[in-house]
Amino acid sequence: MRTIYLDYNATTPLDDAVREAMLPALEALWGNPSSVHHLGQAARARLDDARDRIAATLDCKPSELIFTSGGTESANHAILGAARLRREKGRHIVTSQFEHHAVLHPCEYLANKEGFEVTFLPPSPSGHISLEQVHEAIRPDTILVSIMAANNEVGTIQPFAEIGELCADKGVLFHTDAVQVFGKLPNLSLPFFNADLISLCGHKIHGPKGAGLLYAKSPLQLPPLLHGGSHENERRPGTENLPGILGLAESIDQFVPFPPFAAPSIASMVENLRSCLSSIEGVNLLGTGEILPNTTSFIVKYSDSIALLSALDLEGLCASSGSACSSGSVNPSHVVEAMGFSSEEANSLVRFSLGRENSPEQIDFAVSVLPRVIGQCRSADVAVNEV
Repeated sequence: MRTIYLDYNATTPLDDAVREAMLPALEALWGNPSSVHHLGQAARARLDDARDRIAATLDCKPSELIFTSGGTESANHAILGAARLRREKGRHIVTSQFEHHAVLHPCEYLANKEGFEVTFLPPSPSGHISLEQVHEAIRPDTILVSIMAANNEVGTIQPFAEIGELCADKGVLFHTDAVQVFGKLPNLSLPFFNADLISLCGHKIHGPKGAGLLYAKSPLQLPPLLHGGSHENERRPGTENLPGILGLAESIDQFVPFPPFAAPSIASMVENLRSCLSSIEGVNLLGTGEILPNTTSFIVKYSDSIALLSALDLEGLCASSGSACSSGSVNPSHVVEAMGFSSEEANSLVRFSLGRENSPEQIDFAVSVLPRVIGQCRSADVAVNEV
């Protein structure tokens, strides 16, 4: 069976050069970077070099980078760490209703367990949080705002730089989940975000899973989430994942300055998909305005995500119902519900996210089968609804 992978927002295949960059840490550089002997110090030197390379590419200080296991840990560390660091100044946090669960769940935890109050801003039907919403939500006791740079399910890009500037003017810490924008938007550097805290990971940009970063703007010193060592300048204990870090550094070097997902060929293929989908009965394309260049999301009246994804998979098309962390779930998309759609509509979300391995021929095939697949799924559900 043919395989056409259309789920690059969930994860990406490991790049060959990234794999090669990881091999030394799996072979000769297997020492513990904290050991004082020559094997450990050789590993330490390579770890420090990776941090320096990333800092140079992202335009920050090496000391501002905390290596983590990925975007989820980075977001949790940012939210929980910042709240606990600033709790004496206030206990109010602002975020949005359609953040990734790596932001929503720690915010809910702080509200339920540690006495914080969280304002969850609703996105517009087009999938955006406005600067005015954030401005109106900030109070004298607000200590943290967390708004994602781009939504992972519908691809809408938020005014993160403007929000960061507003927060700086108000003396409020700003965190942004930037996992989805690196490799997709051009000319990105960390100062551009105007953020105190930025989370990102490697496996969205052809790097390894299990490797990520949290940028914490100097002199911010977050308390650790874990305890048991003085690694990462006493911010994240545990022996460093040197193979993953070397792969992360290589993927950032390659794919942040030259975003593979911003290629004109991908934009053309996305337009082909959107044109097809907009002509199919019962299909509603999601997100307007500025959207990630590789992403198309839609809902289908009288159908559901599981049926649609299963039918697409039988044709060899690998898509998603939104966040990969929720794949297989029958719950409606919280993102689509937050945008004002019904639970039934939110339960029919499908996301196509394209990448560099896709070809026009693959998308032509997808376009040729989509009307039939969606029509069959709708017919089955319409029949059930009419019984």
